[in-house]
Amino acid sequence: MEDSKLLIALNMIPMLGSKRIIDIASIFKDSSGFLKATSEDLMQIPGISNKLCEHILKYRERVDPYAEIVRAKKAGAIIVTVLDIDYPVLLSQIYDPPPVLYVLGDPAILKYNAVAIVGTRKASSYGKKVAEIFAKDLASMEINVVSGMARGIDSYAHKGAIDAGGPTTAVLGCGIDIVYPPENINIMKNIVQCGCIITSFPMGTRPLSNNFPARNRIISGLSLGTLVVEAAEKSGSLITADFALEQGREVFAIPGSIMSPYSRGAHRLIKQGAKLVEDVNDILDELHLKNTIIHKRAPTENTFGASLNDDEKTVLNLLDFHPVHIEQLLVQSEKTSGEINSIITRLELKGLISSLPGGYIMKI
Repeated sequence: MEDSKLLIALNMIPMLGSKRIIDIASIFKDSSGFLKATSEDLMQIPGISNKLCEHILKYRERVDPYAEIVRAKKAGAIIVTVLDIDYPVLLSQIYDPPPVLYVLGDPAILKYNAVAIVGTRKASSYGKKVAEIFAKDLASMEINVVSGMARGIDSYAHKGAIDAGGPTTAVLGCGIDIVYPPENINIMKNIVQCGCIITSFPMGTRPLSNNFPARNRIISGLSLGTLVVEAAEKSGSLITADFALEQGREVFAIPGSIMSPYSRGAHRLIKQGAKLVEDVNDILDELHLKNTIIHKRAPTENTFGASLNDDEKTVLNLLDFHPVHIEQLLVQSEKTSGEINSIITRLELKGLISSLPGGYIMKI
């Protein structure tokens, strides 16, 4: 196998899969040889049935790797294959690595030590804040924060890393020229400025549900370890954790409320041996990264403490990490309803508390 363009062409044929692409590419020296291959030639390859042979021949006439490279370039992306020096080393070590990656942004980011942060799309305020804090702390130490740019935990992981100036990598379950979910257009633009976007899917590929397990395998494959922040019992995040275990990578989990259905997946992982983590040092210790990190900025925890006035400090001290009703705050603080509402609004804007239904407030 000598031709990256052959890999790009094969990757454009639907339903081949990474291993079969490599098997086919190993038979032919270049894309022109593949284009001249007869059905008899293809049938000599192990695992190629009559039906699959017809499928390959049907799509072979439609794919053009040269045009695909041009389309990627117009979108601002490059195409990296397993034959290229820029292909991520850690990803190349997994079973069945994707033979083709589309990269938007700085491909050098893929050479950094990386930790994946994943979780539910229906994240709680607690989960969002935790994802953001861990991502910010990791990125501030030049550790690449890898996630899937999905709603919920993924988005907040990227936001935390972006706030630290990167690095962060988003792995898509669609083409590099498609923003999914569409409301993450600004997150995507910011990631390109301080990290990169990657996908194994050809240009124009829609975000179909069966694309995401392959996406999750890349997330874990790029990373030394995967941190699950919040996850239901049946969750794509647990699929990512399973891939991490299969790939011989570490799995970490954040404990949550036993009352929340979105803590059950993380709690199950902890019961099964995932490392329970309470701060970023738990991850650094397990991955033996403490002596390799480069601090770009001071730790991000408690960054709001110095900017609180006396009234804000008083109310914050009356709150806890479980819900407290606003009526209780009124009594304990001896402040008026208007004063309390104003203080609560300011504390929310500073990311220190969250308002809950029914007039309850809690620290986050």
